[in-house]
Amino acid sequence: MLATILRRLTHMIAVLFGISVLVFLIFFATPGANPAARIAGKNASPQTLARVEQQFGLNRPLPVQYALMMKKIFITRNLTSYVNLGEKVVPQVFKAAPVTLSLVAGAAVIWIVCAIAIGALAAAFRNTWIDRLLMVLSLIGISMPVFWVGTMANLFTQGIWHHTWLFSWVPPLGYVDFTQSPSLWFKSLLIPWITLAILYIGLYARVLRAALIETMQEDFIRTARAKGLTERQVLLHHALRCSLVSVVTLFGLDFGVLVGGGALLTEVVFGLQGVGYLTYQALETLDLPMIMATVIYASVFVVVSNAVVDIVYAAFDPRMRLRR
Repeated sequence: MLATILRRLTHMIAVLFGISVLVFLIFFATPGANPAARIAGKNASPQTLARVEQQFGLNRPLPVQYALMMKKIFITRNLTSYVNLGEKVVPQVFKAAPVTLSLVAGAAVIWIVCAIAIGALAAAFRNTWIDRLLMVLSLIGISMPVFWVGTMANLFTQGIWHHTWLFSWVPPLGYVDFTQSPSLWFKSLLIPWITLAILYIGLYARVLRAALIETMQEDFIRTARAKGLTERQVLLHHALRCSLVSVVTLFGLDFGVLVGGGALLTEVVFGLQGVGYLTYQALETLDLPMIMATVIYASVFVVVSNAVVDIVYAAFDPRMRLRR
């Protein structure tokens, strides 16, 4: 097991290195890309461009520029924005990270619990009206864009019905830190949690239902039935555990992507200053250091999530442990 973990850590480091090099080359080595021109502004003189290149080290060889960039991101953490000069990038990313983590973690709890309940119920009542109804509702949830659901939620909770007893408790848009007020933190994120979770509830429920139906045809399920176990025990204690492998795979990928900035639309709609919103602003202004920092931050979460998924597999499926 230790060898497997060390091997995964080695793969993680190699992948992160490759991503950082690729992102750096895209923005700093692409023909026509001149960060000094963006820093100096339009119609800057050659002398001004030369001074900017000298100040930011943009006139040095690409390997040296890359090494300096990584040093400023990971070691000294004093990488400054090219748009808001003097403003450090890494502290902004760390300041935005708790907002995104709070949003994604809460939504993940909702979509996992609801998806398991819906998927298991649909599989238990396969080909009945309950199964069809749940799958139709799941498909509707998948089909609704997050930005539309968020806009409609704001329209009712912040506008039309805000002064009614139903939504009078909803605070204004924005993020409230947990240390400032746990209750306000929960209230400010409840609607965004539900908005973000709706899509994944439908997706995970359909995936789990399909996995459960397939697992119920396996030999070990027939053995469990032959031992005299009820259908409920077979479904919950045997089939569900093995079927969760597919859900774990999806969750590892989706959680990493969302924490890395994939919850951008939800953050923008609800005014949450998270990593996704930070990335959106950096892309609008082409703030290269900020883009580098947020992309590497996102890469870390995606790669780490994949590594954790590989390790967690064995906890759900005994067959995976035998292979190891």
